[in-house]
Amino acid sequence: MNKSRFVFFSVLTTLMIVLTACRQKNQTSADATCCMPANTSRFAAVADTLLLSSAIDSTTILSDQMVLIPGGTFEMGARENRFSRPDEFPVHKVKIDSFLIDKHPVTNAEFRAFIEATGYITTAEKAPDWEEIRKQLPPGTPRPHDSILVAASMVFSAPEGRVSLNDYHSWWRWVPGANWKHPFGPGSSIEGKDDYPVVHVSWFDAAAYAEWAGKRLPTEAEWEYAARGGMDHFVYPWGNDPVAPNLANYWQGEFPYLDLNEDGFPATAPVGSFQPNGFGLYDMAGNVWEWTADWYHHDYYQTFPKNQIADNPQGPSRSHDPMEPGVPKKSIRGGSFLCNDSYCAGYRASSRMKSSPDTGTMHIGFRCVKNLR
Repeated sequence: MNKSRFVFFSVLTTLMIVLTACRQKNQTSADATCCMPANTSRFAAVADTLLLSSAIDSTTILSDQMVLIPGGTFEMGARENRFSRPDEFPVHKVKIDSFLIDKHPVTNAEFRAFIEATGYITTAEKAPDWEEIRKQLPPGTPRPHDSILVAASMVFSAPEGRVSLNDYHSWWRWVPGANWKHPFGPGSSIEGKDDYPVVHVSWFDAAAYAEWAGKRLPTEAEWEYAARGGMDHFVYPWGNDPVAPNLANYWQGEFPYLDLNEDGFPATAPVGSFQPNGFGLYDMAGNVWEWTADWYHHDYYQTFPKNQIADNPQGPSRSHDPMEPGVPKKSIRGGSFLCNDSYCAGYRASSRMKSSPDTGTMHIGFRCVKNLR
């Protein structure tokens, strides 16, 4: 299947009008795209049917890379607070079988090993296919200039001053040549950054890596269960204390123009730079958003029967985002170095965000899980 992605036509006024028309007019920035750019794209699904086992009753570090998460039941979703959003309600009980999860997001070194072993070419390294793009746009939408239809990805660029938080075009740029090896575009490099999380990876890229590694992407339920570190009522992976520079890599200052850089990292940080959660997992809050296996649906939690325990839910069968109803999206979790309390607070354990599966940006990465056999 050809998995070409939709180009972020922020430089093309006509298409921006088309995209904007799809958005709900009464959405606030916190309810909308957080630090994510909106987009349209094709999609595909990958199914995992391996059996799980839950024979172990304590958390164990099995290797330098993976942690065993003991099975159990937890309450998934948000309790009412000033950051919670409608798609995090209602709270519902979920049963999770034991599974293994990467101790930290996949790093540049780990992803490079995959590329060298397989010759895989990431989404950001391929030019978009206009014939695929036009299928999802209104008839008569003009073809963009060839200079736009090139291999590229989205790069954050801080504006010079305050801007509307509803206008993500003010801080995202479509940069030809930006990809996992060149996170800020041509001239940038990951040299000396082997232990940084890989970025500019689409969902397809993440799924391909996981398959190669003999793993898979986590479900939303598995991800949240792991992020909570064994404590249902924690707002954050570290507890209930407000976010602070010693707890996670996030945006200090006024987003998106003023970064105080109090945590010492102007962008991503080496994995494991902050304390792990109760399960021994690093970077479950901030640094990079993480792809999950699930489709995103804004009212998915409302489909769970009351007073019943959901058994290892695998996500909705289809995606729906009322902001962009024609754009299927995958759920991403954990927040990134661009998250801030004044904007999205994506580093909360219950926070849900979404992106089209063929989109990569400089603040999305992933980690993998593995079934117990």
